[in-house]
This record gives sequence, C-alpha cells and structure tokens, in this order.
Amino acid sequence: IHCVVNVRMDSGISASCTLEYLPFNNVVLKKLPLDTSEEPGSRTVSGACFSQVQPQPLINPTFVAVSGSALALLGLNAEEVLHDPLGPEYLSGSKVLPGAEPAAHCYSGHQFGVFAGQLGDGAVCYLGEVEAPGGQLGSLLHDNPCGRWEIQVKGAGVTPYSRESDGRKVLRSSIREFLCSEAMAGLGIPTTRAASLVTSDLCVSRDPLNQGQRRPERCSVVLRIAPSFIRFGSFEIFHSRDEFSGRRGPSPGRHDIRAQLLDYVIDTFYPDIQRNHGDCKDRNTAFFKEVTVRTARLVALWQSVGFCHGVLNTDNMSILGLTVDYGPFGFMDRYDPEYVCNASDRRGRYSYRAQPSVCHWNLARLAEALGSELHASEAAAILDEFMPLYKTFYLANMRRKLGLVMRKEPEDHELVSELLRLMHNTGADFTNTFRMLSGLSCPVEGEEAVVVSLVVDRILQQCASLEELKVANMPTMEPCDLAMVFSMAQTNPAMFSLVADQPEVAHQLEKMGWLKELLSTNQDELRAKQREDWLRWVSQYRKRLARECDGASDLGTIQQERVHIMDRTNPRVVLRNYIAQNAILAAENGDFSEVRRLLKVLENPYSTQTEWELSGEPKTFGEKAHERVEKDPEMRTKEGWRDENQTYIPYDSMPPAWACKICVT
Repeated sequence: IHCVVNVRMDSGISASCTLEYLPFNNVVLKKLPLDTSEEPGSRTVSGACFSQVQPQPLINPTFVAVSGSALALLGLNAEEVLHDPLGPEYLSGSKVLPGAEPAAHCYSGHQFGVFAGQLGDGAVCYLGEVEAPGGQLGSLLHDNPCGRWEIQVKGAGVTPYSRESDGRKVLRSSIREFLCSEAMAGLGIPTTRAASLVTSDLCVSRDPLNQGQRRPERCSVVLRIAPSFIRFGSFEIFHSRDEFSGRRGPSPGRHDIRAQLLDYVIDTFYPDIQRNHGDCKDRNTAFFKEVTVRTARLVALWQSVGFCHGVLNTDNMSILGLTVDYGPFGFMDRYDPEYVCNASDRRGRYSYRAQPSVCHWNLARLAEALGSELHASEAAAILDEFMPLYKTFYLANMRRKLGLVMRKEPEDHELVSELLRLMHNTGADFTNTFRMLSGLSCPVEGEEAVVVSLVVDRILQQCASLEELKVANMPTMEPCDLAMVFSMAQTNPAMFSLVADQPEVAHQLEKMGWLKELLSTNQDELRAKQREDWLRWVSQYRKRLARECDGASDLGTIQQERVHIMDRTNPRVVLRNYIAQNAILAAENGDFSEVRRLLKVLENPYSTQTEWELSGEPKTFGEKAHERVEKDPEMRTKEGWRDENQTYIPYDSMPPAWACKICVT
C-alpha cells in the first residue's frame, strides 16, 4: 500500500503518497495539439499548444527548502519528501517521475506593449497533472474544479522555446520565486504555488546587474503547482501579422485550435459557465467576463499590499486570475505610487500606479486574441466595466485595512486618498503604517490624547528623512526635455500650458515644486510639519471611526472585532527586497537556514513575532557589509565575510538604508 490517509489541520483529510506513486492524469496533452518533433534547438512550433521535451538533469541536486502546504496539495508529506533519497532528482526534473509526460507550453505575448511573436516555456517543463487527494476537493472545488494540480519544473533546461537561452534558472532568482509564491499564498492572494527549491553543483554564467560583469551561479529548479499555467498569451499564438512589430504568432489563423483551447479551458476550469450557456459565443463572452472580474479582484489585492509584479506582459497574465511568474517583483517600502521594481523598466510602464490600467490593456489584447469567438459589443462593454470593478474591489480592501467594517460612507474614498497622499508626502512605510493604525481606537469620552500621539510618533519613526525625500523628488525626465519645458514656460506660455497638462510633465513639475519646498526646510521643521499633517488626518479618521460605533451598546466588542479584521488584512511581514537578498546571500554561501526560516514567517504574515524569527537570530547585512559587496562582488563568495558588521533587523522593521540600492532585473 503506497497511499495512506492522514489528517492535516488546514485542509481536513488528504492522501499521503510517495513520489513514485503520484496519481498522474495528464488531460491537457490529450485535449490539445501536441508537437512530438524531436528536432533539437529553438524553433517555431506551428499548430500545437505543447511540445514534448526532456528535462536536463542537474549535477548533485540538493534541497534548499520545501513548502509543506504546497506539497500537501499533491498529497505529499514534506518530511517524507525531504528524506526521500530521490526527492531532489524527481522534483528538479533530473529524474522523470513515473507517470509524468514532460512538455513545454507554446504561447505568445505582448512584451512592454509590443507583440513579441512566439515565446513559450523557454525554461519551464510541464511534468503532468496530479489528481488531488479526495478529502481536499471540498474546500478547493471553487478554485480548482477539475480536481487536478499541474506541476512543472522551472529551470530544467532547453526547450523549443528557449531562443538564445540555456533554459536554466539560478539560485538567486529561484529563491525569489519560491519565497514569493508562498508569501502570496500566505497573504491570501491568488497565486501559483512553489512546492520545492532544488539547487546543484552545475553552474551557468550570468550578469545579475546587466552591467557586463558575469559570474558563475548555481543552477536551481523550482517545482511550481497550479490548476493550470495557461495564460492570456496562450491565445495569442494565433495572432496574424502585427502591424507595429511585423511579428506573427506561430499558428496564425488556426481558429480551429483556438476554439479547441477555449473549449478545454472553459469545460475544465469554468464548468458552471459551460453548463449555463448553450450558445458558444454566449459561453465564451461569459468566460471573458469572469476572467475580467478575477483580474480586477487580483490587481486590487496587489495594490492593497503594495505588491508590484514588475513584468505584466500578456504572457504573464493567468487565465485563472492567479499571480504567475515571479521575476523582478517588489513590495513597496516607502509609499510611492510611481514605484518601479524592475530596473529594466526605464519608462515605468509597469509601475505600481500603472498596474490596474496595464491589466485593463492586457484584457483588451485577450479580447482581440479571442476575436470572433466573442460578441464584440459585449466584450467592449465588459472592458468598460473593468476600472469600476477594480475601484469597487480596491475600496472594499482599503476599508478593511482601516477597520471600516460596520458601514460604507461616500467620503471613505476621500479618506483613503488623503491617507495615501500623506504617506507619499512623508515617505511613510506602506506596510507598517497600516499595521500601526490598528492601535487607534474608536473615540470614547474622557480618552486621553496620549494614545493618538504615541501612534503618530511611531508612524513618523517609519517615515523618510529629509535627504531621502529630496532624492525621491528629483526629476526623472531627461535633462534636455526638462530644459525645453522651462524654456517654453518663458517664451511660449500658451504652448507651455498645453504641455504642462500632459500627465508625465505635470507629474515632473509637481515633484519639482515639492523639491523646492524641501530645499528650504530642515529636518526638525520637516518632522514638525509631518506630525501636524498626520495628527490632522488621524483626527478625520477617528471621526469616521466614531460613526462606526454610533448606536452600539458594546464598544469593546466592536473595537476588538475591528482590530482583529485590521490585523488579518494588514500583514506584519511582506517579502521586502532586502529580506529576500539576505536569504540569497546566505544561500549562495551554502547556508539555506535563512530561506527555511523566512518561509515559516511568510506562511503566517499576519501573526505577531514568532519563534522562527527569534531562534537563531536571523541576520541582515548591515550597510558597511553591503557596501563592501558592492565594491568587491567576490566578497559574497569569501568564507566568513558576513560575520563582520552584521546587524540584527527584525523582518517588520523599517528597511535599512542600503535596501534602496538593491537592483532587480
């Protein structure tokens, strides 16, 4: 007997299987066209949604970490997997699991707004679909109605879609993907999962900062799990010649395969829509509407925790409304609506502020890709509903973050907007500010102002300094363009008025006006003004809280419930870049304990400080050590360097000064 029944606290009854006896049922390869060519190297794959591939083995694969909750989706026990001598080989694709049918998915996409032609899984290998344990189906039926989990390995070698790449991923990027996948799950945000991270003695040469400085890095593989990894770009392989880029999809005009793909996706993952619509176009349009709703809900959740994806191309948008493909992501530290987490995104296309409009744009590309399969007028109307939908979801999230749960009032939108403006102007820490606001209670008669003062002072301690705000408000427009605008202001006021109304120019002028104010003040004056501004907003907030309690007989219970909701909505810990970097630097020196410790913390991001943070005193690298690494990249590989000038910084503290220097591409 290779399957036994065990009890898990979070999911009830589930089956525990060994790796060799995972119950594979690889439906997608039976339902969609499969390219079986054995031609080596990158090539155009026409008339197929998947290609057969063979993952390339690693040298001496070793576990860095595993996620128990993700493995449990497959009916696997983390301890048994860790102690399986073939575990690292199986979960890295170095040894093919019995029942697996390795393949790579073909898709296209718009990258940074331009159609890129064929893309596909260049470093990812689908292994198959595992039947979910029987006891799991009840709680997960809505999110995964087919009852199967697709598993894939990321970093397992070349595929027909690798182009000029070697199909490998390195330890640095794999740690980020592994941790953030599980961090998002802990936050309650729809996401693909990461079950394991395996590294090896096989190395590839990489230039992590894109500065012409290559170094060897260890090949590593993440095992990813989702109901499906089909994305918007999966429907773009049928794209005819693009007018702007001149590229086309690998299967232009193959509407028969497009219809086949639609049938599979809707029947498998949207069975209610399949059952409720007899007409094909009605069904497809209802499907598009549901994808639109899920996408609006997802990006509203991103915005509410300060998450920035970094590369919201259409090939990185899930057809199921999941967060997928963790590359240069970032969680904001200081609140900045223009925050860009991808150092390669020089124009800020995928900034934090832009994410909702980018998702809307991507949905429009999906509608174009579906083409005649939809009712065109209804699809246009659905797209028009996206921003109002997003705003509704977002405001509901923000009400919960502020503990406004008893009633909805029209001025709540303005209260949130004023808070965000204040956070931006003072450089307040996004995550910590919301967490601290739960310390404010509904006003009661005779209550002293000391509590308000204490909370405001704590918030101010997390705000940016005068010098940091000066740097943040330096104009980012090219100097020659800026000089032209100023010249226009003097020589052609009418033209200047037109130019100044353009969003980018208006934003630059606003920053310069704020910079001018900062240059004429000092740190003490700035703090005094910031304190006054925060006290003013808190006063408005507490008036709104008072209305929450109007007519209530038990204020204590209401206050307790409000704080509970806020503390279950505002995370104490998110995967900030400096925290991830700390784990990466330790792992690159052969110490995987910080990855494992951090995983435990991220699995419970709303809790108070846990034993996982206290045991072993997790370290982050102090500024002096970080500067030494910048000057001498080889220091990161020298034995013992990280023992000098290290500082203990709790995961929920304000980031150290060097955190802003981390470059992610």
